[in-house]
Amino acid sequence: MSHPEPRRADVVEKRIDPVDFKDTLEDAEHLLKYAAEIGIEIDGDTCDAVLEARSAFSTGWDETTAAHLLSALTRLVSRLKPVTAESLKASTNGQSEATGRRYWVIAIVLAVVIIPYSLASYVTSSISDSIRKDIVTANDLAVKLTTQLPTPVLPAGVNRSDVVSELQTFAATIRGIDSRSAQLNVFILRRVKDPFQELRPGFNKDANKARDMAKELKEKLQLPVPLPDDLSIVSAERISVYQDVRYYGQSVVDDVSVWYSAFATCILPVLYALLGTCVYLVRTFEQEISSRTFKPSHADFHRFLIAGVAGAVVGFFSNFAINTGTSVSPLAIAFLAGYAVDVFFSFLDGLMQTFTRNKNAAGAASSAATSGGNP
Repeated sequence: MSHPEPRRADVVEKRIDPVDFKDTLEDAEHLLKYAAEIGIEIDGDTCDAVLEARSAFSTGWDETTAAHLLSALTRLVSRLKPVTAESLKASTNGQSEATGRRYWVIAIVLAVVIIPYSLASYVTSSISDSIRKDIVTANDLAVKLTTQLPTPVLPAGVNRSDVVSELQTFAATIRGIDSRSAQLNVFILRRVKDPFQELRPGFNKDANKARDMAKELKEKLQLPVPLPDDLSIVSAERISVYQDVRYYGQSVVDDVSVWYSAFATCILPVLYALLGTCVYLVRTFEQEISSRTFKPSHADFHRFLIAGVAGAVVGFFSNFAINTGTSVSPLAIAFLAGYAVDVFFSFLDGLMQTFTRNKNAAGAASSAATSGGNP
């Protein structure tokens, strides 16, 4: 019967250069220190293995020291997950601060573009709606006055006080259109020519001439005082002025619609989607910093790219219905699509599956009909 050969006393374990395990030792020390800071108890063998490796770092390691260190690191990673040595180092070496600053810069740049334009879009939309309503009102009054005042003599059954009231409303509506058109023209850098530009305050440097022009503008936009007996002349003059004001107002509204509506439809959803992604990244960054699980990621650019594509796709739709009687604007959907890119792609996948099922069902029905028609 053979016996195992006894181990020779002169066998020496292979020496290992500690420099090869420098990163491993530092990772273990970071994890061990973090565990001590937050009060997580680590077994003595793990602590001894790390301390032994550090004390023997200058003199050299053997295979046993390296094996004990790797085993200790494995136990620390398992005990402290999801915190890792990489996330701890990222939180202390300035990478987290750089990432936070980058997110804030992106958010501020987007906000600087989105907020003023959204405000301007809201204001121009409100003013444009008011101009359109005033034009409709003024058109009806112009037709009514033309019908009531075909001659200097009022037709039978037409009360002069009613006509005067209608003229006052007509003149006030004209002034409203003119004032709002001038305000709206500022938002497109005065691209539309003002028919009364030479009469506006501030156009003429000479004080006397400016006063005369202001008086002439007042005579054009307001009723004469006192009113003459022949109201048909007053009506004809107001209608002539209204035609110029209406053309001015409609031209401004059309130009504003082209510039602001195109931007709001094509560009603004993309910016809102990018803002949604930025908010998501800032929120995730804050949570990871708090839990010490932050790791620098190279996927941020790709997430912004996907969010931009999602925002562009959302811009193709005019409205989104959530349930009966409730709808969400495309800008809100674009923000949500940027914030939750995964949900947006799940929606697209579900949409594609619906189309595929409909196509397969149609194909099956066609095949069944063909088979049923053959003997």
